[in-house]
Amino acid sequence: MIATSMSLLQHVCSVPIARAMRPRSVTVISSRNLSATTSSSSTPSRASQVDPHVLLGMSEPELQQVAIDLGQQSYRGKQLHHLIYQRKVKEIQDFSQLPLVFRNDLQEAGWKVGRSPIFQTVTAADGTVKLLIRLEDNRLIETVGIPVEDEKGSMRLTACISSQVGCPLRCSFCATGKGGFSRNLQRHEIVEQVLAIEEIFKHRVTNVVFMGMGEPMLNLKSVLEAHRCLNKDVQIGQRMITISTVGVPNTIKKLASHKLQSTLALSLHAPNQKLRETIVPSAKSYPLEAIMKDCKEYFLETSRRVSFEYTLLAEVNDRVEHAKELAELLHQWGRGHHVNLIPFNPIQGSDYKRPYKKAVCTLVINTLFFPCWQ
Repeated sequence: MIATSMSLLQHVCSVPIARAMRPRSVTVISSRNLSATTSSSSTPSRASQVDPHVLLGMSEPELQQVAIDLGQQSYRGKQLHHLIYQRKVKEIQDFSQLPLVFRNDLQEAGWKVGRSPIFQTVTAADGTVKLLIRLEDNRLIETVGIPVEDEKGSMRLTACISSQVGCPLRCSFCATGKGGFSRNLQRHEIVEQVLAIEEIFKHRVTNVVFMGMGEPMLNLKSVLEAHRCLNKDVQIGQRMITISTVGVPNTIKKLASHKLQSTLALSLHAPNQKLRETIVPSAKSYPLEAIMKDCKEYFLETSRRVSFEYTLLAEVNDRVEHAKELAELLHQWGRGHHVNLIPFNPIQGSDYKRPYKKAVCTLVINTLFFPCWQ
């Protein structure tokens, strides 16, 4: 069945109504300002070539081979792995556990760790931290750390990470799309975002969501390489990783073929094709019926539920008829999914508005109780 967070529903609906609901369909989450800031230098490029001289992103066997190629014993590669992923050392000259000769050889061969400086840090009242990271080509990418403390006092730390500098899909409500597109991120530029969040919070990241700048499916090779590294080297469980997409033809099937145990999140935002095309221009090339079919196949292939993200835009997609359409669409889809309703967070230059709490609550109720009025 579909998961529901009652505590979050109570922030939107009145307490008696929230208590009357049974956990079966929708989570309402607060939207966070993930506006994109990028450098405007140089010509945009879709290329994402792995820098052959970057250590970050490499597996332990690969690092062992680097050591062997430079005349060292293979155990030096294990030390490299520990220094990069456990101690998170940023510069080769600071690898104090390694012989000076080995460090010099690494640098002379052109190797570097691949960590970038943090350009700016912004902390919100709820503890959320937004980082701007300056890449080697002076472009900026954004990553967000979201801490949530449970009733027992333990903290879940989610890293919301970017896969591209900017985004080419230009969804009408998205700040990133308004900033244009520069290039894909390399695998180490994706992984380093998680390490930067851990550095700021001095706490392990427990969850990773590919929901920052960019469309992950348009940079799938680097995303999959980063996913492997985050799972095997940074040691974040696959089930703790979510890959989000607005929908790119043929890529959901390709992702499913890797049989990852990670969640697929589809940015749905509308219950029908016509409305979705006005909100997500790229939807014209990927009909809703086709994308829902591919999501279903992802679930059948991986046994991992699909999360449907639905940004609520006042008087655009938040009416009762939209709720009923959404409920019917998901009812036809079947089991194995989850819905996140996200009230729009206004951004500069956008005509969209945040819906009233009453409208959100109405949509939740109509989605939850679909079988009652069917």
